[in-house]
Amino acid sequence: MSIPDFQALMLPALKLSATGEIKLKQALEILSGQFNLNQDEREHLLPSGNMTTMRNRVAWAVSYLFQAKLIQRPQRGFFTITERGRQVLSQPPPKIDIKFLEQYPEFLEFRYKHKPSKSRTDVIDNQDTETPEEEIDNAYSEITAALKDELLSKVLECTPEFFERTIIRLLVSMGYGGSYEQAGMHLGKSGDGGVDGVINEDKLGLDLIYVQAKRYSPDNSIGRPAIQTFAGSLIGFGANKGVFVTTSSFSKQAREFAHGIPQRIILIDGEMLTALMLENNVGVRVQRTLDLKKIDEDFFIED
Repeated sequence: MSIPDFQALMLPALKLSATGEIKLKQALEILSGQFNLNQDEREHLLPSGNMTTMRNRVAWAVSYLFQAKLIQRPQRGFFTITERGRQVLSQPPPKIDIKFLEQYPEFLEFRYKHKPSKSRTDVIDNQDTETPEEEIDNAYSEITAALKDELLSKVLECTPEFFERTIIRLLVSMGYGGSYEQAGMHLGKSGDGGVDGVINEDKLGLDLIYVQAKRYSPDNSIGRPAIQTFAGSLIGFGANKGVFVTTSSFSKQAREFAHGIPQRIILIDGEMLTALMLENNVGVRVQRTLDLKKIDEDFFIED
């Protein structure tokens, strides 16, 4: 069974609240059991990685029930049913969802007071199945995916020399090479031996990492022979560590070969390259920062 959306959890959560004061963590365990969730489903995280999907959905189901005054919160971390909630359960509907909750003026006030750009009809017609956090995370993922595609296109438009300099900046931003100037003295200077450059592994230069950079179109998959050649070059230099960077991809055979040899070769394909560039702010800059806050429960603990 898949993880239920937060609206599907509303009626079960309300029924649970009718048994007495219940803690959110306890409700999470009970509802996970009622929906027969396996361990992977119970541990599945939101894209942000800061909370399990099920916990997020249970919390929002409880929050929406609270806004409709079907439950109350008698003490921190607990909830229980109200008289209005008992009236609902006296003749329980097939389900409780946003449309059902919109019969209550308190919920309407909560639902629309911060949405001046949308008409009430527009929002009613859009029956949500995602919690606000999921909407934010999914929108962020969609924006990031589009940005990575655009970033890869920009890299492919650049000259091979600019691509090498981009790899320098990326490795330095990740902590390798000491500084851009020091790294630039090494990378792109060898020009022979089957490698494109060498960079210090740390600021002290205690070890060296050899680099191969190939700016190929996305549909040009790099096969095992290219990795074998690079591994042979490492042996020739007496080296044990290498990074093979490409804007395209690696075949399964290439990855298996790199994984099975004594030399440590890291393969960075176009997908990983753009992810690392985003993570380390190479070729991109922060356009806007949103602070998503939550209640500090410790603040409200009275001595």
